[in-house]
Amino acid sequence: MELLLQAAAEWYVISVLGACALLGMVLKAITTVLTTASRERSRREIAAYIAEGSIPADQGERLMRAEVNSLNRAA
Repeated sequence: MELLLQAAAEWYVISVLGACALLGMVLKAITTVLTTASRERSRREIAAYIAEGSIPADQGERLMRAEVNSLNRAA
């Protein structure tokens, strides 16, 4: 009986660790998708401002480049 309980406890720990790893991977994937979507939305907004003439093209280019550079430094 003790051997059976010990075996069940070992599999329980492995199962919990596996579930935690899987949850971490799913959360990282969701975070990456949301980050990419947000970045693209910002780029579309900057392009729209340039198209309507609210900001000059060179300033829009600097904004897009600054956004990419700040993301590279954060990683």
